[in-house]
Amino acid sequence: MSWTTHDVGDGVTLTSVVVGYAESNCYILVSDSSKKAAIIDPGTSDRDQIAEIVAEVKRLGVTVEQIINTHGHPDHMEGNDLLKREFGAKVAIHELDGLKLTDPDRNASRLFGFNVQVAPADRLLVEGDKVVVGETELEVLHTPGHSAGAIMLVGDGYAFTGDTIFAGAVGRTDLPCSCDDSKVAWEVLMKTIRERIMVLPDDTILLPGHGPSTTIGYERSHNPYVK
Repeated sequence: MSWTTHDVGDGVTLTSVVVGYAESNCYILVSDSSKKAAIIDPGTSDRDQIAEIVAEVKRLGVTVEQIINTHGHPDHMEGNDLLKREFGAKVAIHELDGLKLTDPDRNASRLFGFNVQVAPADRLLVEGDKVVVGETELEVLHTPGHSAGAIMLVGDGYAFTGDTIFAGAVGRTDLPCSCDDSKVAWEVLMKTIRERIMVLPDDTILLPGHGPSTTIGYERSHNPYVK
């Protein structure tokens, strides 16, 4: 496993690693002054990969207080329990995706032939909530479409977008837990991207659930779904 460091500004250290069968990005966000940290989207239950995440936390010398899921699909929350047990951290997810953590039908894992269940969240997030990591604050924006309870976490000049938008692409909307009608889900996703994401400044760094980071300005010019 190879860790990537992201330059998102002074006062914050951000590293990420690709984990799990779906090659999801797992992020560790650190407030430098307090050494408090949050893990965003631990999408693996592989013991070796969990051990690598634990080793990175120890290398950084930080205290993990929170585990945040951008949405409730297995490739973003499967490692919740193992890391919660390791660090005693609290788990947070949007209220509309809370049941996905405990229900393999709702999180679509049973659809693909396996059953993923983790413990219920300690905190159910809603639009406008603040996630505080030491001296760093992230705003919760509800970004439905790929999942009913998908969220974006917006910091100072950067945003964790989950599976709503990627570099050059957008999230899928054909899963049964996206919406009852995939056409409606697609329209919801497009509305989310137009009205919630593309209104951010062009230099905002986007940190997606899969693939490389990008910026609002780059996606505005190059993402065919945005254009």
